[in-house]
Amino acid sequence: MRVLVVGTGGREHALALSLSLDPAVTEVHAAPGNPGIAQVATLHDVDPMSGESVADLAASLGVDLVVVGPEAPLVAGVADSVRERGIAVFGPSGAAAQLEGSKAFSKDVMAAAGVPTAGSRTCTAPAEVEAALDAFGAPYVVKDDALAAGKGVVVTRDRAEAVAHAEACGRVVIEEFLDGPEVSVFAICDGSTAYALQPAQDFKRIFDGGRGPNTGGMGSYTPLTWAQPDLAEVTLEQVVRPTLAEMAARGTPFVGCLYVGLALTESGPRVIEFNVRFGDPDIQPVLAVLESPLGVLLAAAADGRLDDVPSPVFGDGAAVTVVLASAGYPESSSKGDVITGVGAANGVSDVDVIHAGTALDGGSLVTAGGRVVAVRARGYDVDDARSRAYAAADLVTFDGLQRRTDIAAEPLGVVEGASVR
Repeated sequence: MRVLVVGTGGREHALALSLSLDPAVTEVHAAPGNPGIAQVATLHDVDPMSGESVADLAASLGVDLVVVGPEAPLVAGVADSVRERGIAVFGPSGAAAQLEGSKAFSKDVMAAAGVPTAGSRTCTAPAEVEAALDAFGAPYVVKDDALAAGKGVVVTRDRAEAVAHAEACGRVVIEEFLDGPEVSVFAICDGSTAYALQPAQDFKRIFDGGRGPNTGGMGSYTPLTWAQPDLAEVTLEQVVRPTLAEMAARGTPFVGCLYVGLALTESGPRVIEFNVRFGDPDIQPVLAVLESPLGVLLAAAADGRLDDVPSPVFGDGAAVTVVLASAGYPESSSKGDVITGVGAANGVSDVDVIHAGTALDGGSLVTAGGRVVAVRARGYDVDDARSRAYAAADLVTFDGLQRRTDIAAEPLGVVEGASVR
C-alpha cells in the first residue's frame, strides 16, 4: 500500500512515522512535509490547500490512500477533490468538516444528536453577546465560530476581555463553563462504524500551571490512569455514534478522525468541542503506544469497511510528549533560529523528536513556526516516560526556546485547557 500524507506539522510527522512502521505500507509520501518527515517519506512540493494539486499528485504516484492531516485543507474540500479521482481518502468531505469549521454548526449537530455538551448561544451582535454572558455567567467561555488553529477560545472571569474577544472575532459561540479535567478521545470513523483510540490529555496554556494564553498544545500524555476505565467506550456510545448517525441523516457522512474534546464533569463526560482530524500534539503519545498497524486501520475507514478489521490494540506503558516552541509563541513566532541537539535527543532510548515547525537553511536545521519540535518518549509508566522526554528535551536548544516543565506532572487530571485567567 502506498500512502500520501498531506500537511507540514508534528501531527503529519507522527502519522508518517507510524505509517512507515506498518508492514502493509510499502511507500510513504508527504505533501509538502518537513525535514523530519523527510527521514521516513518522500517529500513533494505541493500546496496542501489545493485540492486539484493534491489529487494530481496522488494520481501520479498511484497511491492507495491519502491521509489529510490539518483542518484547513479538510474544510477547504481537499478530500473531495481526491475522492472525485477515485482515490481513497482518510478525512471528511468539506461539508462534514464543518463540524470543526463552524462551532455553531457543530453545536447544532450535537443538539440534534442528543450529545451531552455545554449550553451555548451563537452571537453576531454586541447585544446578543451581552445577553449570553449574562445568561451563562462567569467564568466566560467565548469561542471564535471559525477555524482559529486551536487559539480562538477565551476562558476568563474578566467580562471586558470576553467582550473584546467577541468583538475581534465577529461571529462567536458563547458557552457555559464546564468544570472538570479535559481529555482527548480520537474516533476512527468510516461513516457508520467507529473505533476509539486510547484517551490522552493535552496541555494548552503556554506557561506552567495552566497559565497564559491558549496555544495549539504544549505537551500531552497517555494513558490517563485517573480517568474512568471505560471512557473510550462511553464516548463512542454517547457522542460518536449519535453524531455519525446525525451526519449520515443530513447526507454528509463523516469519514476520518472525529476528535472529541471532553470535560469530565461531576455529571459525567460532556463535549467541549469537535475537531475533524487528529489533535496535535495529543495524538503523538497515542500513536507511540499503538501496536496494531495504522495504515490498515485508516485504509479500512476510508473504504467504509472498519467492521472488517480488528479494533486498535495498545501496548503497556505510557508515552509523554513535550513541545519546544519558538520565541514569541503563541502571539507570534521567531523563524530562522538554528536548532541543535536533535540528533542527540533522537539517540535517547525510546525517544522520537517530532518536527512541527522546522526548515533547512543551507546545512542547518532552523525554526520555521511557533511550535518547533516535540520530544516524545515511551516508558514503563507516565513517570518513566516523562523523565525520558525531559532528559531528551534538555539536549535540544535554539534561541528563545519555550517549554513547560509540568507536562504529565502530578497532580494528574487537573483542569488544564479550561483553566481560567
